[in-house]
Amino acid sequence: MEQLRLVIAENSALTPWVYRLVLEGERKETLRPGQFVELALPGRFLRRPISLCDWDANHLTLIYKVVGQGTDQLSRMRPGHSLDVLAGLGNGYDTACTGAHPLLVGGGVGIPPLYGLCKQLISENKEVTVILGFNTKDEIFYVNEFEALGARLRLTTADGSAGQKGFVTDALAGIEASHLCACGPMPMLRALNRATDLPGQFSLEERMGCGFGACMGCSIPTREGQKRVCKDGPVFRREVLLWEN
Repeated sequence: MEQLRLVIAENSALTPWVYRLVLEGERKETLRPGQFVELALPGRFLRRPISLCDWDANHLTLIYKVVGQGTDQLSRMRPGHSLDVLAGLGNGYDTACTGAHPLLVGGGVGIPPLYGLCKQLISENKEVTVILGFNTKDEIFYVNEFEALGARLRLTTADGSAGQKGFVTDALAGIEASHLCACGPMPMLRALNRATDLPGQFSLEERMGCGFGACMGCSIPTREGQKRVCKDGPVFRREVLLWEN
């Protein structure tokens, strides 16, 4: 973990409620797909955790959804504004265990961390299949970006307004994969757990306080005892999770 002062280079709307935030500045630590940052916003006591979407030596790209006062405040910040950022938080995806044909499945704002993961896997010469799920075509973002990486893409919408009608589990048919990496709302993850026996890694969403394991506010029961989503996760091996809870 490192604390940084980064400058907003871009803060633009991808959909009416989803924004892309690009932060610029120097950093030292190596980042992993699936990790997250915490942003300090003026006048807010708690930082806002946001998953990493993409990064290079001098930039962090974050994608977030406006869901409350904090993210609404963030959406109105303009380029040139600086932010206090805790970066390199959490346990990310382990690409070494994904095999040659990983399958990535994401829903809604669970999709951004899979972009960085997809980019990493393709750089390792793996053949990646991606399933992206949205409620309606008006919510779609980053489809072209995944395709530009060279991933095989399947798109679903719950209302059938784009891609295949249904949920991400409806797009599993015919896919031969070596490993599953997923990120999205818990109902989607539960459905995936029921629908496939692939070994996998699941990224969980949980309300966080500190973001680095001190407050214990995001603890969950697992087969290996209590785990902190912010510190031990947000990415967990599938076999560790207690799905009935």
